[in-house]
Amino acid sequence: MDCGIITSKTILLLLSLIFWAAGAVLAYVGSYVFTSYKNYDHFLEDKYTLLPAVVILGVAVVMFIIGIIGCIATLKESTFGLGFFFVIVFIIFAAEVAAFVLGIVYRGKVKDDIEKSMTEVFNKYDGQNSESRAVDYLQEQVQCCGIYNYTDWLSLPWHNGTRNNTVPLTCCKHNVANCTGRLDQPDNLYTEGCESKLEHLLQDVLSYAMLVILGFAIVKFFGMLSVCVIMCRGRRRDDYQPLYGTYA
Repeated sequence: MDCGIITSKTILLLLSLIFWAAGAVLAYVGSYVFTSYKNYDHFLEDKYTLLPAVVILGVAVVMFIIGIIGCIATLKESTFGLGFFFVIVFIIFAAEVAAFVLGIVYRGKVKDDIEKSMTEVFNKYDGQNSESRAVDYLQEQVQCCGIYNYTDWLSLPWHNGTRNNTVPLTCCKHNVANCTGRLDQPDNLYTEGCESKLEHLLQDVLSYAMLVILGFAIVKFFGMLSVCVIMCRGRRRDDYQPLYGTYA
């Protein structure tokens, strides 16, 4: 067995192990992206923003199965098994490239998506409905207040209804005791708006997922090259016909 075959088989066996590890990592990344976006779905008008996460989770499930096929096909040098492995790796590679492209597309759309829906959600705030719970959760988790800054509450229907010169208590800083949300005490409040902070948060989540996808796509590319090497060397070996009895 020549050096090229040994190297290629080693790469494929490592690739199969990486498939299992990658499946676990991608499952975590997909779940993380899905959960992060689901927590703020009131502020996302385009529900297809979750599509990259769905693709990642689907790829993760397939990778667990393909890792087993890759190990068996490599050890047996099965032409059919390696061919099937190559096709599946190529499909996963294409899916990861698609998820990467979708990530780029939706990363650019996050800002516009948030701008369209955040004003609408904040305008529905009354302290009791589902939009109010979404706003309160956002302000507590992201540590922000208002859409662009804390003074936005002065022009929102909720403030006009209460007319008490305060903002929701979820605008209060976590380390401030006895905060009443008064606008004339800005030192007790988060003053930065939620739009920019949520935009950066969701873009960072997508960027993290895209880097992971890109890394695994590169591994798949080298895996496909290794399959080609083993199959080509195996074909040459099969084509070789030793000559016996040529000389009488």
